[in-house]
Amino acid sequence: MSTPPPNTPRPGTSAPRYYAPGGGLPAQTELPTGRAVVTEAYTVIPRGVLRDIVTSVLPEWTDTRTWILNRPVAGGTTTFAQYLVEVGPGGGSRAPEPEMEVESFVFVLEGTLTVRLLGTDHPLPPGGFAYLPPEALWGAFNDTDETATFAWIRKAWQPLAGRTPQPVFGNEAEIEPVGMPGADNKWRTTSLIPVDDVAYDMHMNVVTFEPGAVSPFAGTHVMEHGLYVLEGKAVYRLNQDWVEVEAGDYLSLRAFCPQACYAGGPGNFRYLLYQDVNRQVLLGGRR
Repeated sequence: MSTPPPNTPRPGTSAPRYYAPGGGLPAQTELPTGRAVVTEAYTVIPRGVLRDIVTSVLPEWTDTRTWILNRPVAGGTTTFAQYLVEVGPGGGSRAPEPEMEVESFVFVLEGTLTVRLLGTDHPLPPGGFAYLPPEALWGAFNDTDETATFAWIRKAWQPLAGRTPQPVFGNEAEIEPVGMPGADNKWRTTSLIPVDDVAYDMHMNVVTFEPGAVSPFAGTHVMEHGLYVLEGKAVYRLNQDWVEVEAGDYLSLRAFCPQACYAGGPGNFRYLLYQDVNRQVLLGGRR
């Protein structure tokens, strides 16, 4: 019997999907009440607030608009910024990163984004990703007739003597996920950049829960989290609260914020997950 390719949906489940915001503006007849919340432990930005009126324009980008989901702030997460970027046909940037000490990770949600690194083009369809190290000379372009939307994570790299991260390109659908122990492969993680190489000071994963699957403990640890829901819905434990989340929602979690979830149906619950790796903690402050 042949072996199915990586990320082949289990019977009764759908192929991977990647939610992208559509913008627009609610009618004047709608109430402003929603699920957005900011606390000392976590922030939830639901997809319904990602409207035209809250987009930003980034320097050096053309035909592009951006939803800024997170940036380092006092009392919040401190290690990273995260955006959703929508690039129109013919748009993009030859110099997207203004700070040379910053590393980037991009993950395409819809359309095709071409990342150019050192003169070589890497077309990325939905599920495609790229890790760009600090000081990398790169650009990003939409050479198609359709809109391209991607998640962009930026982090100030923490150097480690003798270790240099290398660029990484790939597609989530081509990577074999790893099932969590005791979960019958219904809770699994797809690692997008190396997790066993300390040259990389962040983790990027796609986490998948099949309907009814659960994380059976409230994880409480030093990593900050940026969590963008790609598809499905769940009830998520954040600190002492249970919060309903769905595709297109964004969560940022401070260090040590307790977290767990129950996946709802009928399809998979999946999210793109950033986690920082704090070398001062891991190495006792030594560089």
